[in-house]
Amino acid sequence: MDTGPDGLAGGTSSEGGGADPASGEAAAGAADRTDDDLPAGAAPEPDADPRVLLFMRPGRDRELVAEALSDRFRTDATTDVEALDSTFDCCVFDAHEFNRVAGSIQRRRELAAPVFLPFVLLVSDDTAGPTTENTWDYVDDIVELPVRKRALRTRIGNLVERRRTSLRLAARERKLEETVEDLRLKERAMDEAPVGITIAAVDEDGEGDNPLVYTNDEFRELTGYGSEMFGVDCRFLQGEDTDPETTATLRAAIDEERPVGVDILNYRRNGQKFWNRLTISPIRDEEGEVTHFVGFQTEITDRKIRERRLEVMNRVLSHNLRNKMNLISGYTELVRRAVDDGSDEALDALAVIDETADDLMGIAAAVQKLDRTLSGPASTEEGVALRDHLIELRSRMRDRYPEAAISFALPDGDPLETTAVGLLTAIEEAVENAVKHNDDPEPRVEVRVERESAEWIAVEVADDGPGIPDHETQVLDHGETSLNHADRLGIWLIYWVVAKAGGEFAIDTSSEGTTVRLVVLTHP
Repeated sequence: MDTGPDGLAGGTSSEGGGADPASGEAAAGAADRTDDDLPAGAAPEPDADPRVLLFMRPGRDRELVAEALSDRFRTDATTDVEALDSTFDCCVFDAHEFNRVAGSIQRRRELAAPVFLPFVLLVSDDTAGPTTENTWDYVDDIVELPVRKRALRTRIGNLVERRRTSLRLAARERKLEETVEDLRLKERAMDEAPVGITIAAVDEDGEGDNPLVYTNDEFRELTGYGSEMFGVDCRFLQGEDTDPETTATLRAAIDEERPVGVDILNYRRNGQKFWNRLTISPIRDEEGEVTHFVGFQTEITDRKIRERRLEVMNRVLSHNLRNKMNLISGYTELVRRAVDDGSDEALDALAVIDETADDLMGIAAAVQKLDRTLSGPASTEEGVALRDHLIELRSRMRDRYPEAAISFALPDGDPLETTAVGLLTAIEEAVENAVKHNDDPEPRVEVRVERESAEWIAVEVADDGPGIPDHETQVLDHGETSLNHADRLGIWLIYWVVAKAGGEFAIDTSSEGTTVRLVVLTHP
């Protein structure tokens, strides 16, 4: 047999089959590094020095194998079966040790899966061969001794390289799985976020369009639109009453690729208006180029109504109440003088004071009605039959104002089921305003209700009064100022009830009369 510098002999062994004490420490140290120490599904780092485990009896063969492989691999020799649970890149058996521990090889392969872990069997003519049937089911190569050192290194090296390639692939697959899971987690977070989230692509054709590529669940809940709008610019949420200055601000920020936040009046899929706090930010790639825009949408309808209510209440307190108090103060002084002079003017002054005090009480009652009507949600859980309530309202109004001619036109056989909060209060307010502000001894008011569709109800309250002053209707669109304000809080109540439900409110007024029109969703 070739035992020269380039050859490896076979058939020599030590006097015994026990573990080599000298190699036991190496095996024990190696056993501390097990695949079990790694994260679940992980594989050893493929760039570490390859380790070959020589599971062979002490003797000349083991020494020659170790010598042949040590210049290329890190080798450890052992006969301790627990060493099979350590981390290695190839395990080399002699026939004796293979026969002894063959039953543990498949279990070790399963522990390493899906990473390839090679096992090699060394056999020679003058030693007992494997006693296990189907030896190739257990090992990946069988090397017959004697064998040249270079050939042994090459065969072991090929298996180790296959192992290292498997490790690299496993590491990449694990990294890919981690990346995919991270993306899934982020997508779930976006899908389940309590605010609307959209992602739009950049404008590539120069037409000013940024087509949607993603919308989350909350966006659908908020707007009624979802993935069917992919490829369409999000301006489909805008409508007739959307402020063009606001949309111009958005367009400028997008064109300049900078973040922007605005309050914008948008429209849901069913046509319902809502105030939207919209924030848009650019998304950049590694080179700093903007590839997408992310948008966040939050409904702020209630907040906008509260802001307007505070504005109007501030104007009422600073203007209406001040004027009323000035009247009371002035006429109180007249009463004092008239009493001192014995004049009959005291009775007239007291009448003005009494009327002014009633006005103050009316303002207080109107403020309470506003708060009571608008403090709750836009809709109730249980619907009401608006038709029945309007019939009751007609009776109350006729009892309260017997001199007025109040008529109702309602659709036949339709209960007009609705959950819109405050709608009946708004109609009652419109009817009462029409009667109270009409100087005719027999004012006429007509209430017309019709369904515009299965989802929308339209209500018109028409009168033959003198009309509403322009400054009281203009403030609905432009807000209150010290020179332009509404004396009738009832108009604001009607306006806010409709706005809270996301509907349409209009006033057509002239010297021949006024028509107040309310259009709301039956179930906001």
